[in-house]
Amino acid sequence: MTPTQDEIRACAQKLVERFQAEGIMLACAESCTGGLIAAAVTDIAGSSAVLDRGFVTYSNPAKMEMLGVPAPLLDQYGAVSEPVARAMAEGTLRHSRATISLAVTGIAGPGGGTADKPVGTVHLAASHRNGTTLHRLQRFSGDRGAVRQQTVLTALNLGLELAQSQN
Repeated sequence: MTPTQDEIRACAQKLVERFQAEGIMLACAESCTGGLIAAAVTDIAGSSAVLDRGFVTYSNPAKMEMLGVPAPLLDQYGAVSEPVARAMAEGTLRHSRATISLAVTGIAGPGGGTADKPVGTVHLAASHRNGTTLHRLQRFSGDRGAVRQQTVLTALNLGLELAQSQN
């Protein structure tokens, strides 16, 4: 089910309040969402206290150049994969001042899917400076917009989950 803008806003509000209270800085690396996660966070007043930066790394060269994702990972697993999502999240931390990073890579559609990676396949990762990285594989349904909105909400929740696990 596609989340509403109110649901996304409420989750972003919760993330901003929690990160602000705990002194956590966030950075995002986004492929299939094209900056929507950072946009959801910056829709919240006070987000400047928690959002360090965002990377829109839609192409493989951008993933390599901006985040340091190794070419062999992209070659072996493809951009839409767990190893690449993890490398994106970890590279985001190396290239920012953030405490926690969120990274997403997926196939929003309507084209681009395969039998192994159908439209709606999204890999999400959240990484903490202490070395903890969480990963989620999701198979979202709906049109391009629905896949992207579901990805945003899931990523925000994954960031909250990682912050909670560190307490």
